Amino acid sequence: MIYVHVPFCRSFCLYCGFYSECVEPTEDYVAAVCREATARRAEIAASAAVDTLYIGGGTPSVLPLEFIGRIADACGSRRYKEWTVEVNPDDVTREYALGLRELGVNRVSMGVQSLDDGMLKWMRRRHSAVGARRAFSFLREAGFDNISVDIIYGVNGMSLEMLKATVQEVLEWHPEHISAYHLSIDDNSDLRELNKVGKYIEIDDDESQVQYKFVCSALAAAGYEHYEISNWALPGRRAVHNSAYWTRAPYVGLGPGAHSLRRNPDVRSWNSEALSGWTSSSEILSPDEIREEQIMLGLRTADGVPGYGRIPEDRWFVADSIIAGLI
Repeated sequence: MIYVHVPFCRSFCLYCGFYSECVEPTEDYVAAVCREATARRAEIAASAAVDTLYIGGGTPSVLPLEFIGRIADACGSRRYKEWTVEVNPDDVTREYALGLRELGVNRVSMGVQSLDDGMLKWMRRRHSAVGARRAFSFLREAGFDNISVDIIYGVNGMSLEMLKATVQEVLEWHPEHISAYHLSIDDNSDLRELNKVGKYIEIDDDESQVQYKFVCSALAAAGYEHYEISNWALPGRRAVHNSAYWTRAPYVGLGPGAHSLRRNPDVRSWNSEALSGWTSSSEILSPDEIREEQIMLGLRTADGVPGYGRIPEDRWFVADSIIAGLI
């Protein structure tokens, strides 16, 4: 189970606090990721029970196809049970979609967020609603039968009607997986700065709950399984990679800002946020910390906390509040 962090973006979204740089991808970055993958080959082998490769970011779709192939080769294979690449709709041409398939990528996660052009502009997304539609069609034409679409709700200024229009159209596309995230104010985001000076105010809990319940009911009616607080899938299409995180399976994170988990003993490590020469730090987790993680992660999933069973869907919003208190 391997995660590769791609810290490149062509523009910064208003709400994003993930580590990234607004520069073109470099040969030095690819070479450094490949060296790290080679050096950590034993860790990669130890995490291979979950046969996945996830290339996230940042914006992985700014990488030339050659770079993606070289990274996969350094990780040891171009054949995985699930190989996901995150894409921005604006980067997805017909040729790029076909190129991903030829590399061996078998799952794509596309950040649509909204199909309202005004909201996309406010979020500082590069794509338009038309561009998102076109990108999805290119992915289907290229043969992708496992596509995940991200949307955002809980935005001050996004009406329930606006959210409904986005959700209803995305359901018409019939992607295999949908992730719906409540807008959060990350510490390292431009949205945090707006919030500090009163130029952006979070919506209240009642409105958040109305929007969340709409998403839950609309996706359930369309046949999607609600298997994690923010994730829905058609039967048999749960995200293998992300599901393994929630069970605390060991994983290897490559690239600047990436995290890893080794087991027996439980060691969490993380890379520094630097484009070149990143270093790694680590900590050994105590039994109490391990149990707290099991509870926090279990509360996120329909399967529930180990030993305590499933969480009814009408308790999801409460569970989300409990998690917020834990972290």
